Amino acid sequence: MKIALAADHGGFSLKENVKKKLDAMGLEYHDFGTYSEESVDYPDFGIQVAEAVAAGQFDRGILICGTGLGMMIVANKVPGIRCALLHDTFSAKATREHNNTNVMAMGARVIGPGLADDIVEIWLSTDFAGGRHQNRLDKIATIEQRYGREEGVKGC
Repeated sequence: MKIALAADHGGFSLKENVKKKLDAMGLEYHDFGTYSEESVDYPDFGIQVAEAVAAGQFDRGILICGTGLGMMIVANKVPGIRCALLHDTFSAKATREHNNTNVMAMGARVIGPGLADDIVEIWLSTDFAGGRHQNRLDKIATIEQRYGREEGVKGC
């Protein structure tokens, strides 16, 4: 599994911690930045991860900012991306099983590194349940098509 990873300045420190977790899990990842706590604009980093996952270059993406909200909003603008804001382990498992999310967002000012590690591990190790849940994802794809946002289309 290949992971795309990015953060803004508010999420930089937690992103560095998540990289250690990914290393411990033996997973390949690419860090799209930012590379310091110097102020940056989160859309510049969130879009890179979302587009890379949508293009199939990476299996999943992890985005981190102060609250996780901005990164989640950016990622969900990209057709084919289903990004969930995760601050608890129950939601991490449920969003993979039921929504087949391919990007997750977290808020570094909301949770600490221990909980973030647990969320990442659960989210990356949980499979999509399929079945009745696939019908719901098909309906989401239909909504995207209705608004001209077919899966696989590049950009926002």
